[in-house]
Amino acid sequence: MRSKHKKHIIVTGAAGFIGSGILRHLNDKGHHHLIVVDDLGKSEKWRNLVGKSFVDAISKHAIFDWLKGRESAIEAIIHLGACSSTVETDASYLLENNTRFSMRLADVAISHHIRFIYASSAATYGDGNLGFSDSHDGLEPLQPLNMYGYSKHLFDLWLRRQGLLDKVVGLKYFNVFGPNEFHKGRMASTIFHFVPQIHKEGKIKLFKSTEPDKFEDGGQKRDFIYVKDAVRMTCAFLENDHTGIFNVGSGIAGTWNQLSNAVFKALQKPVNIEYIPMPQDLVGKYQNYTCADMAKTKKALGKATECMPLEDAVIDYVRNYLVTDKRW
Repeated sequence: MRSKHKKHIIVTGAAGFIGSGILRHLNDKGHHHLIVVDDLGKSEKWRNLVGKSFVDAISKHAIFDWLKGRESAIEAIIHLGACSSTVETDASYLLENNTRFSMRLADVAISHHIRFIYASSAATYGDGNLGFSDSHDGLEPLQPLNMYGYSKHLFDLWLRRQGLLDKVVGLKYFNVFGPNEFHKGRMASTIFHFVPQIHKEGKIKLFKSTEPDKFEDGGQKRDFIYVKDAVRMTCAFLENDHTGIFNVGSGIAGTWNQLSNAVFKALQKPVNIEYIPMPQDLVGKYQNYTCADMAKTKKALGKATECMPLEDAVIDYVRNYLVTDKRW
């Protein structure tokens, strides 16, 4: 890591999807001075921690008390903890949990010169009509389609308006998929849901296009990125001093049909896709197209931005994790 001293790295949301991948990656790089911050409750998230090496596990409600007097022993904070449900309707909860908590943590990090890397989201880009550039000048006009995206956007805006974007790293994750998302339920990637669908019904159900003049059914496009690639890019920012907001995606827009075909191939099953109407709670809040502008991230990280091809990533996920019920 950047420091030659064995200081701690705090990872919030560490038992979650991307967070547990961060632990795996850092452990594999020989870093074990990690502080896990998460609320495990009665969920199965704890399984994502099995086999990982860390110093302590702390509740997010206790982190600020824990930090007092320990600030000089912290090298970096990777802040991934948040409610990531795009259908969560409790705006007050999202503001407190996603926005204000992040403000408090950033204040601590910045005031004690601790490297602060946090998760923003591609959901902040809204319907994509304003593009997917991570330029700071383009932040103000963005209009997220759901409260989750808005809660992330508000933190980005707060940092900009406070003149703090040159002291932190914000990462706008696009459609991340891969192992360790078992606990996410409805919010798990579609691949996670596709596999049992195929086993049970022999087919995959995709949403019909809400913009048939632009996209055929299943032709809607997303920037799908494998969690292993997203994790590598995230941790690469521990090795440099770049600051600001950066996109984390593949830079390639793949269709849902392509994704589905890869899942069938991974399971060695014939392709069988059924197109169904979109649920009412997603109408008008669904991104039909996303594609990360990766120019700035590539300039900062170089080869660390190279991603596994979509089909290869899907096959790795399905065969080595989903079918075998294994964590990464």
